[in-house]
Amino acid sequence: MFPRYKARIGDALRLRLPGDGYGAYHLLRYSMGWADAEGNAIVATEGKALRPTLCLFACEAAGGTLERAMPAAVSLELVHNFSLIHDDVQDRDETRHHRPTVWATWGDAKALVAGNVMNLVADASLAELVQKSVSFEDANRVAGLLTQAYLEMIEGQYLDLSYEGRSDVGMRAYLGMISKKTGALFRCALNVGALLGGADPSTVKAFDECGRHLGFAFQIRDDVLGIWGDGVATGKPVGADVRRKKNSLPIVYAMAKARGTDASLLKTVYSSETIDDEAVDSVLQTMDRLEVKEYTEDLVAEHCDATLSTLDDVKLSPEDRKDIEELCHFLSVRQH
Repeated sequence: MFPRYKARIGDALRLRLPGDGYGAYHLLRYSMGWADAEGNAIVATEGKALRPTLCLFACEAAGGTLERAMPAAVSLELVHNFSLIHDDVQDRDETRHHRPTVWATWGDAKALVAGNVMNLVADASLAELVQKSVSFEDANRVAGLLTQAYLEMIEGQYLDLSYEGRSDVGMRAYLGMISKKTGALFRCALNVGALLGGADPSTVKAFDECGRHLGFAFQIRDDVLGIWGDGVATGKPVGADVRRKKNSLPIVYAMAKARGTDASLLKTVYSSETIDDEAVDSVLQTMDRLEVKEYTEDLVAEHCDATLSTLDDVKLSPEDRKDIEELCHFLSVRQH
């Protein structure tokens, strides 16, 4: 699925962020991995373009063309990247894709402006829908769906920030948060793609539900990598999310399951001002005893299975069905 659309998505994104555009575009091209800090064109690590890929896939699977869905696909990727620029400021992350983040290079103020510009460019991309033979009614519907999705995404980020350092966040609250922060754009990508492909309402609904489970699978796997991921692949040390006192799913589950001394240790560590290497090791050992990693990996597998089952009644070609199966496998084992 990824190589089929990668080049087309990349070309369309570059048209929206030309090198001779507004001054802030320099920061945006840097954030996308196309330029260095001086503005020189480079080849660097880029994002997976998962959301636009899902949008284009759903459109084609529903019988539509790439041209009809490309403006929406570009908008989805730009919205996602605007959120990353702002998230890095809020989380104080200094590296992304093994490079200094925008705020770490140019400061908070310019990073916030750059993220805002990226969001506006995303909105402007949707104006091209009517040039691709999309009716005004459908174009307005797509714009409304995307706006609602990134409002949910921002609400999810707000909740994520508010949960940091707390020991009373339950599984239900956490899953509700990631259904917004991560799941909203996943659902929107497949929903909009199917809509632009001409799918009937039941098929659009099925793709929307498919996106919901994909969002859970993606984020939960991300949570696993945030604690146990290979530092070379992720660019972060083992236990990075523990050190940040980030309430990712493994920690939330461990807090809920722990009893006695294990519960006391977790609460003590998470209520402390800072977490040193010894404390990180203690938390990791506690999670090993509670079999937290095994639980989270099983949960990823459950959502991947649910992803496939939501499309059982959708008429997919054998090739499209295989693509979804391979995507689920990738999400369950990815290392970055």
